[in-house]
Amino acid sequence: MYNTIPAVIFAGGKSSRMGQDKALLPFAHTPTLSQFQYEKLNTLFHTVYLSAKENKFNFKCQVISDKYEESSPLVGIVSIFETLEAEAIFILSVDAPLVDYTIIDALYQVYMENIDVSAVIAKSPKGLEPLCGIYTKKILPLAKEYLTTHNHRLTRLLEHSDIKVVTFNSNKPFTNLNTPEEYNAMF
Repeated sequence: MYNTIPAVIFAGGKSSRMGQDKALLPFAHTPTLSQFQYEKLNTLFHTVYLSAKENKFNFKCQVISDKYEESSPLVGIVSIFETLEAEAIFILSVDAPLVDYTIIDALYQVYMENIDVSAVIAKSPKGLEPLCGIYTKKILPLAKEYLTTHNHRLTRLLEHSDIKVVTFNSNKPFTNLNTPEEYNAMF
């Protein structure tokens, strides 16, 4: 179990391509995708949070609400570091249920060897996976600067930050459930 950093599941997206809130869709043995991710990460991390605009979840969990009007993963990152006393956080998107222990452990091992970087991010053959990684508080000043200039792209933030990349040779674990077709293909 990773006691040194908390995990945060990003579940505040608009789900526009899905047509309904994907965080609240049933998944596997759980009533919702968010509960599936929460239970999985609870077996690995001492503390797990959900990041969203508000608490929309029907199970007992700790929610970090966005502190800004805009809605984006960048807003989530700034809000999390402004709320928690953590020096680093593991971030995972709610719609990436195939990310497993081996990926998380690989990221964590690189983080433990490079705790002075701004982030340790997964990279699939498709490219960087900004919502699967460990972010440190060192990224906060630049993240706030990007927020004030309305530049919400995490890939841009990461391009201008001191990061370590952990490369994985398969896209499958990073499959995002963005559409009804992608969601139905899981079953």
